[in-house]
Amino acid sequence: MRVAAVSIPVRDQDRAKDFYTGVFGFTVEADVPMGDDMRWVMLRPPRGGTAITLVTWFPTMSPGSLKGLVFEVEDIDALHAELVERGFTFHEGIREAPWGRFITMDDPDGNGLVLQQPPAP
Repeated sequence: MRVAAVSIPVRDQDRAKDFYTGVFGFTVEADVPMGDDMRWVMLRPPRGGTAITLVTWFPTMSPGSLKGLVFEVEDIDALHAELVERGFTFHEGIREAPWGRFITMDDPDGNGLVLQQPPAP
């Protein structure tokens, strides 16, 4: 068994898709109609792994309610500098923990993301 996808609750699928593809380089695996006024939007991280789906149809998943979704990155310093330069706001600076160095931020809907660089071997 493995995790195939994580659903991220959003208000506007196009805005969220632009964020995840433009900021983090995710690729679009699917963007297709799914009944009346719904779309299946599935994105995959650049290095593969678990996909994300941008959902608007779950009444119990309000936009911005997802917290603590961790994305592993290769160079936290470079990514942090690039995103600050592009105007993104972080909750705090880069922090250190036994599992690596990390920063936290929100996507446009307020979903809490963790960008983590694992410790060197």
